[in-house]
Amino acid sequence: MAYAREGAAQVIVSRTKSEIDAVADKVRKLGGQIEAIVTDVTAEKDVDRLVSVALNRFGRIDVLVNCAGIYGPIGPLWKMDPAQWIEAININLVGTFLCCRAVVRHMIDRRTGKIINLSGGGGTAPVPRFSAYAASKAAVVRLTENLAEEVREYGIDVNSIAPGLIDTKLQDQVLAAGENAGELLDRIRQLRADGKGGVSPQVPAALAVFLASSASDGLTGRLIAAPHDGWEKWDTEQIERVMAAPWFTLRRIDPFTLRAFVGKQLAK
Repeated sequence: MAYAREGAAQVIVSRTKSEIDAVADKVRKLGGQIEAIVTDVTAEKDVDRLVSVALNRFGRIDVLVNCAGIYGPIGPLWKMDPAQWIEAININLVGTFLCCRAVVRHMIDRRTGKIINLSGGGGTAPVPRFSAYAASKAAVVRLTENLAEEVREYGIDVNSIAPGLIDTKLQDQVLAAGENAGELLDRIRQLRADGKGGVSPQVPAALAVFLASSASDGLTGRLIAAPHDGWEKWDTEQIERVMAAPWFTLRRIDPFTLRAFVGKQLAK
């Protein structure tokens, strides 16, 4: 909806037709151009078909947003069903890889593009009892950083968003898991009770619009926390400062990393 308000032509996907049709109807009421396509992002043929439809309908792809994701199994790792654990990896990580792979070849030909991957708390800290989710979301961040370096010469920016705790139907799974969800259960209960501790979906949506725009040109290979990082005030000069430092990356903090950073600052 945020992209529709900016006048973007869109292709949206989900495995559930009724959901994307409902969103498409809302976008059309705003006068937006949109195609809704049932797609399983873990299926290479589905993803290739999606890209083909987008190119045939609109002629080019400027922005890719990888937002499909699930929590996967909830509870101690040693009690998890392996098939469910692997499914979460496939949707959260492999799905992101397949969509990036299919779209980036077109962007390379045009020497421009923006890719935005949804990460989350698992990309910045452990999320006990959500190991498949946390592992896959951390991997999405490193995938983002890798791809950003590979396509930098083609003028393509690739970034990740940590949206914050948002009250979506994903949280129904946490409540259903009960005590198996650990400390996150109380946070979701509080969120559902009075909204405290949550983030409005408009916040990460606004960041996604910023990262898709020319205002973010040159910002790439970063994980940005929508509610915390002050990106709303980033201009060209601030983006240059962010890119000159190890901020908002998955790098380990250790003496070697800190020496390199301090040395750069002293050299200035």
